[in-house]
Amino acid sequence: MEILFITSEYIELCNALKLSGAQLSGGMAKHVIREGLVTVDKHVEYRKKCKIRAGQIIGYSSHLIKISQKP
Repeated sequence: MEILFITSEYIELCNALKLSGAQLSGGMAKHVIREGLVTVDKHVEYRKKCKIRAGQIIGYSSHLIKISQKP
């Protein structure tokens, strides 16, 4: 499981995929979200700008990304 640290209250789902390296670009991230290939806390998420907060887990393909607040 990969950990992505954020400094704000939340990060948008498409940006989290891009910053974690799960997708090469924001456009590709939006595409896989729209196709229903991304989960948030084990539920399929179709909203590309969904607010992801610390403690949530994003799943895509073989990637698991845990969002954590930077200390």
